[in-house]
Amino acid sequence: MKGRRILDIIVLTALAFIIILIASVIESPSLEKKVQIPEEEDSPVLKYEYGIVVDSLLVFKDKVRKNQFLADILLSYGVDYIKIDQLAKGSKDVFDVRKIRAGNKYTVLCKNDSLKEVLYFIYENSPTSYVVFDIGDSVHIHKGEKEIDVKITTTSGTINSSLWNSMIENNTDPNLANELSEIYAWTIDFFGIQKGDSYKVICEELFVDNELIGIGKVQASWFQHAGHIFYAFYFVQDSVGDYFDDEANSMRRTFLKSPLRFKRISSRFSYSRMHPILKVRRPHLGVDYAAAYGTPVHAVGDGEVIFARRKSVNGNMIKIKHNGTYTTAYLHLSKFAKGIKKRVHVKQGDVIGYVGSTGRSTGPHLDFRFYRNGKPVDPLKVKSPPAKPVDSAYLADYKILIEKMKKQLDTIQIKK
Repeated sequence: MKGRRILDIIVLTALAFIIILIASVIESPSLEKKVQIPEEEDSPVLKYEYGIVVDSLLVFKDKVRKNQFLADILLSYGVDYIKIDQLAKGSKDVFDVRKIRAGNKYTVLCKNDSLKEVLYFIYENSPTSYVVFDIGDSVHIHKGEKEIDVKITTTSGTINSSLWNSMIENNTDPNLANELSEIYAWTIDFFGIQKGDSYKVICEELFVDNELIGIGKVQASWFQHAGHIFYAFYFVQDSVGDYFDDEANSMRRTFLKSPLRFKRISSRFSYSRMHPILKVRRPHLGVDYAAAYGTPVHAVGDGEVIFARRKSVNGNMIKIKHNGTYTTAYLHLSKFAKGIKKRVHVKQGDVIGYVGSTGRSTGPHLDFRFYRNGKPVDPLKVKSPPAKPVDSAYLADYKILIEKMKKQLDTIQIKK
């Protein structure tokens, strides 16, 4: 009887324990034991330059000085002649060390100890490219490219003297003037730019290491010239990008408006011009462009060179046959570009020669002539047929693009 009572007590105790356990499960559905996991410490952020971890190294930066060569630089950092000779010979297939130029940047990475042993020499041969000379036990040289950050910017201006000067006055990279002259080369004669002409531009600015290195692609532009508005939009179709106007026509033409960039017209096409040397009136069947000696001369269109030699009073002359109708001639050249000779084919924009004063000439200039069916015509009045417009398959996308770009151009205030 006593044993039975003890058994009953044990059973009741067990039931009480089970009830308590069930109640705790209801209050906390999960029986998983919570384990506090210590937070991982943040991994240190490593600093890289030219793809090399430099946290534990000494970093020295400088620029190449005038008449300074690779040996001069490395000797000043304690690199011996034997190692320098190895670098010079080992880099021949990658970079010619004789092409190191004064003013370009370089970096030297050394061990952070009392000896300051040089581990790497990095030479920047352009704002975006560099050459790494690994001066370890086994010499290794390789090229690298810096990452370019592209930012979209806008600019505008009113021309008081020239497009180039307008860019400078508005704190804009003047190289944008060159970009615009390329885009509008077939539609605007930049020798005829007038005071009061104006422009608006949406373009890319290129940065390397937070430093502006230049102008990238012009995305859209608006140019007011001689009372007319000229639009240009960059559009990619079938993986090829080019510029088109607001009617989806190509900005390109069969011929450039001028064979030179940003120079002055000193004499125009005329059937009765006072000759500056002979002092008599006679025809001048071309346009004279005053330009500095050695200024590059460009072919205004694709074609075949049919004449490239000296010819009496014309001096060094090139004639290009573009098709069955048109031929152009370039007179008084100082010299011909490399490879230019009879029967050579050239592309529009190719440099074919350089401004000079050969033949009967009062000074350096280019006498540019245009012939239609063998007869001379005024180069400034030649109307050139347009190239292919936007393909119909991409026309809807193009219209969406220019609608967006026009709205952005409209928001740009023209600077006076």
